[in-house]
Amino acid sequence: MSQVVAINPLRELVEQYRKTEQTIRLGGGLQAIERQREKGRLTARERVDLLVDDPKAFQELGLWAAHGMYKEYGGAPGAGVVTGIASVQGRSCMIIANDATVKAGAFFPMTCKKIIRAQTIAMMARLPLIYLVDSAGVFLPLQEDVFPDTDDFGRIFRNNAVISAEGIPQIAAIMGYCVAGGGYLPVLCDTLLMTEGSGLYLAGPALVKAAIGQSVTDEELGGATMHAAVSGTIDFKEKDDQACIERLRSLMAKRGGQWVAQDADPECIVPQERVPARDAEDAYSVFTDKPGAQYDVKDVIACIVDACAEGDRVAPDFDEYKAEYGQSIACGYASIGGLSCGIVANQKKLTTRQLPGGKEGPGKFTNMPGVIYDDSADKAARFIMDCNQRKIPLVFLHDTTGFMVGRDSEQGGIIRAGAKMVNAMSNSVVPKIVVVMGGSYGAGNYAMCGRAFDQFISFAWPCAKCAVMGANQATGVLTTIEEASRKRKGETIDPETHKAIYAAIHAGYTEQADIRHAAARGWVDRIIEPHRTREELIAALEAAAGWDYSRPFKTGVLQV
Repeated sequence: MSQVVAINPLRELVEQYRKTEQTIRLGGGLQAIERQREKGRLTARERVDLLVDDPKAFQELGLWAAHGMYKEYGGAPGAGVVTGIASVQGRSCMIIANDATVKAGAFFPMTCKKIIRAQTIAMMARLPLIYLVDSAGVFLPLQEDVFPDTDDFGRIFRNNAVISAEGIPQIAAIMGYCVAGGGYLPVLCDTLLMTEGSGLYLAGPALVKAAIGQSVTDEELGGATMHAAVSGTIDFKEKDDQACIERLRSLMAKRGGQWVAQDADPECIVPQERVPARDAEDAYSVFTDKPGAQYDVKDVIACIVDACAEGDRVAPDFDEYKAEYGQSIACGYASIGGLSCGIVANQKKLTTRQLPGGKEGPGKFTNMPGVIYDDSADKAARFIMDCNQRKIPLVFLHDTTGFMVGRDSEQGGIIRAGAKMVNAMSNSVVPKIVVVMGGSYGAGNYAMCGRAFDQFISFAWPCAKCAVMGANQATGVLTTIEEASRKRKGETIDPETHKAIYAAIHAGYTEQADIRHAAARGWVDRIIEPHRTREELIAALEAAAGWDYSRPFKTGVLQV
């Protein structure tokens, strides 16, 4: 007699749900997935798997959102977005990834509600948010249910701003299209990455043509290269999805305060055993303080920061911020002795600036070495603010003659931009560590965290100079003033007298600019040997391990 096996109704129901969930996870279906791959892009779920520490531990939320809805439009599996919690570099994060296989990642009413719910959970638990953006914007046939209300599209952007103000980290990576109002989501985040071939603009080429009659390509309008070099909107330009996600993981590793890995103790962070990316002794060969000579400050940075693997080669563990924009200052997130920090460094070589252009395209302008321009000051201010969000110390590497002067610079807003940088730096609540390598002159000294701006520790190389301006410029001005004073008294200034006055003033001013003069008066804490800069910085970062990061970061009114 055969035995009858009873069917457990609950198990049967579970199996039905499991099969349905498998279908939902396919998003727009196999053909849509293949079209995404033909574009050289990963799917939303493939991106998430690469990003998180353990794909199996991804706790997906809202998988059933929009189930059985929008049938007249072909449905919207998962509401066209993947959300969930997972560990990235040891820290639990909320991940929100547009699924471009579902109506090109367009926003349905339930898409908005699902994202808002994910943001709400993140705010409750203070989870860092990572947005993987690939969306065509609002699903226009349903625009009245997506666009206007308090739980619709605009609420997402409101949340972006509020989350940032609360100091909860937000990183966005555009790996496809991000158009119309949706463009504000990533730009309202703290850090923004973008892959080549992606698009970020308020209106696409067709709409621009219809609205203002202008013919323009995707790249000119909102491509990654344009936003990296001309508008300065994005912080990192990446080759493809894989490179972008590698950068995301690297950036998530460089966090401090409460945002370090959950198994680490923020009050007592022990640096890992690391080696520099470049021999510390190379500082003597890559740096120069000869008048008129140039060097790449990133070569000096390589002598200071940790080494990391980049493919089959060793590279500096330095994620350069806005590398193609504001190039007279180099900024980036780094690891020194296993300790995270942000670096702000004056660039001492000629660099090129791309200016917004009309029909002929962007123009080009050459920046002088060691001079701070308005775009560089804007970039540095934004970077300093992000380091405060990340709760990581700031390291300033000085070698500057000050801010750019002249008609073009003044009309470009150099004072406004410089004030923004000074404001952000002055109000920083993270440790500020200074290394004066070469010159530190005038307002450039102020913006790069001079002595008056609450330095934690300041170092200087023996060749360093610090004064209101360079000796040659100052001597010229002071000589003119001295000679005018003597002429008013009836004295005749012949060539020999001029030379004597000039030499005396130059010698006196040079002596005052000497770093020993500053150290003698307590303006510098320690004069160090260049090849020992890395170990000096490690010691300073270790000393700051118990820093109180609970103070809120606020700025005054920024001149924008």
